[in-house]
Amino acid sequence: MDLGTVIGIVLIMALLMGAMTMGVGIGAYIDIPSVLIVVGGSIGALMISFKPAQMKKFTKVFMKAIKPGEEDVGELIKKLVEFATKARKDGILALESEVNNEENAFLKKGLSMAIDGSEPDTIRDLLEIDMEQTSTRHKIYSSIFNQWAGLAGAMGMIGTLVGLVAMLLNMADPSAIGPSMAVALLTTMYGAMIGNIFGTPISNILNIRNDEETMLKEMIVEGIMSIQSGDAPRVLEAKLLAYLAPADRVSQFE
Repeated sequence: MDLGTVIGIVLIMALLMGAMTMGVGIGAYIDIPSVLIVVGGSIGALMISFKPAQMKKFTKVFMKAIKPGEEDVGELIKKLVEFATKARKDGILALESEVNNEENAFLKKGLSMAIDGSEPDTIRDLLEIDMEQTSTRHKIYSSIFNQWAGLAGAMGMIGTLVGLVAMLLNMADPSAIGPSMAVALLTTMYGAMIGNIFGTPISNILNIRNDEETMLKEMIVEGIMSIQSGDAPRVLEAKLLAYLAPADRVSQFE
């Protein structure tokens, strides 16, 4: 669970609700026509912008932002060093049992090819294709939320125009001015809330998650290449630690 994301969303909602309650009450900020225009309109526009198969994963991707599948970088480096030590001592074929039980699918795929005797360039090329295609898919899902932010704001403006038109057409009826103004103002507020609480922040954190996953996979590729070439465990570890910030570089050999 990413506490930063969860706490951020809860904090924003709590502060907004508190401010509304201390003012005229939350009820004044609830308007069904405005919700239909902004939420319904923006979701409909997203369905036009992306494929149905991509939109089906909307909720799943949102949950990834809140609860990512995180890999312990320190444990990954330790595991690769252990693999390198065993392969250097007993040969790369000795890793077969460990690889069969490996949970990291990307690492398992690469090491399996190395054990099968595939050429280093072939292994690297296939793993890089896998990595690039995964990153591309992640960027598409991130762009859904970024697009949602823009569309929600645009629908908010459309709702504002709808409310203003309704108000101007009913200037002779004072009782109609209030509801029309509510639609005009609340649609803008709803659009801003969706864009700045869910759309842009979720898109940003998904991009960060993608960059982190890409870095981990680059470390795995480098580790597999070192294991296959018979590099000393210290050399392999030094290569992998270079991916980390200086403060996070903790060697097993010190």
